[in-house]
Amino acid sequence: MPLSLYVDGTRWREHLTRTAAASPGLVPVAKGNGYGFTVAGLARRTEWLGVDTIAVGTYREVAEVEKRFSGSILVLEPWRPFLDASMSSRVIHTVGRREDLAALAAREDRPRVVLEARTSMGRHGLSSTDLAAAGKAARGVRVEGHAMHLPLGEGHRTEVERWMAAAPAQCWFVSHLTKTELDGLHERHQNVDLRPRVGTGLWLGDRGALIARATVTDSHVVRRGDRVGYQQRRINKGGHVLVVSGGTAHGIGLEAPAAAASNRQRAVSLARGGLEATGRALSPYKIAGKQRWFVEPPHMQVSLVFVPAPVTPPPIGDEIEVQVRFTTTIFDEMHIS
Repeated sequence: MPLSLYVDGTRWREHLTRTAAASPGLVPVAKGNGYGFTVAGLARRTEWLGVDTIAVGTYREVAEVEKRFSGSILVLEPWRPFLDASMSSRVIHTVGRREDLAALAAREDRPRVVLEARTSMGRHGLSSTDLAAAGKAARGVRVEGHAMHLPLGEGHRTEVERWMAAAPAQCWFVSHLTKTELDGLHERHQNVDLRPRVGTGLWLGDRGALIARATVTDSHVVRRGDRVGYQQRRINKGGHVLVVSGGTAHGIGLEAPAAAASNRQRAVSLARGGLEATGRALSPYKIAGKQRWFVEPPHMQVSLVFVPAPVTPPPIGDEIEVQVRFTTTIFDEMHIS
């Protein structure tokens, strides 16, 4: 029985249209699990939006996109000679090393490239000196522009201005700039084509249009002291154990390390760690308005959730809401109204 994503289609499409209209030069990003929608699904939506370029995370995702989207495909991972990289004329390669640029320039088909700046992200890219030199001297390739991948949050104006001054270009592909920052840059650099690459803010920008639901596949009465599950954990009070769809194969119960930046966040992390050390973990499943506890860590395709008495458990076959991280969840079914 499925873990399903339900989408208020009208509301979601209106959000996509508004975002595209407010973001001149928009380059939608479709990568990984497709933000819960699959990469193929987002490619079709990008075609519907009518933009000329889509961005994917890796070369492995190009095949899923090029069958469903007719425009250019910008690959965000940097090109390397050892990659099994599509050299289609529709593909734009990200270049972050001088030797890679030279290797691409030696080809006879004049590949399309974007030259990546090594921003404060510190991930990959060219130094400001190398970027400026590459932009001026590139031969044998078609330079589509320069690119900046910036950290999350605000306050990037100074860094962006520094890069634009150090390595001028007619087009800049940018990630993680706020609308206010983009508007200010448009006003200050009217002769520069700024192309925002947007993933989360586009596809998941209106969370109210999206709801995940899991199916109740079984329900058992349990008493205090009963043992259940792979780990034979002891139940500490009476109630019901529900078997619900969604497990580690779907991304349920899996999460990235938390970035605890404040004292409150650190306290929450410590409290959660203490509970997990004793075998208790709060599940993402909501029943009767509250998130309920896992009986034990999720299984591959189902989870065991405890519902205490006197809460009435939902009937077998009913669906319950589940709070998921869309960028790590794989749904069995999707329903777009």
